[in-house]
Amino acid sequence: MINGTTKADVALLVVAATPGEFEAGISTSGQTIEHSLLAFTLGVKQLIVCVNKMDHNSVNFSETRFNEIVREVSKYIKKIGYNPKQIPFIPISGWCGDNMSEKSNKMAWWNGPTLLEVLDSIKEPKRPLDKPLRIPLQD
Repeated sequence: MINGTTKADVALLVVAATPGEFEAGISTSGQTIEHSLLAFTLGVKQLIVCVNKMDHNSVNFSETRFNEIVREVSKYIKKIGYNPKQIPFIPISGWCGDNMSEKSNKMAWWNGPTLLEVLDSIKEPKRPLDKPLRIPLQD
């Protein structure tokens, strides 16, 4: 995770929408917290947040659950330095493919882009070509 993140131009944070799983990830020692903090600390400026498992029967493509998760994740990523207003949040179902490459008819409330559309819109960062070469090493 750390070695790959040092070379990344964008981070894709996948957050589970299922009750219990989301709460565990956003807790003090949860992976959602750890991964977003690592990405920011290691200089990843662009972040995309996917709220996955929207198809689970405990979530049932709920706009309310999606908005709850967006609020909670936004609070945290703002604390570490990201601007939540510039971060795309996308409700998806990786299992069923909803909002991955095509709009889902199961989430008629979602007017935003698909994951593929967001990935296609990533801005390539300016490379410091006038600076010395830096190569991360891992032992």
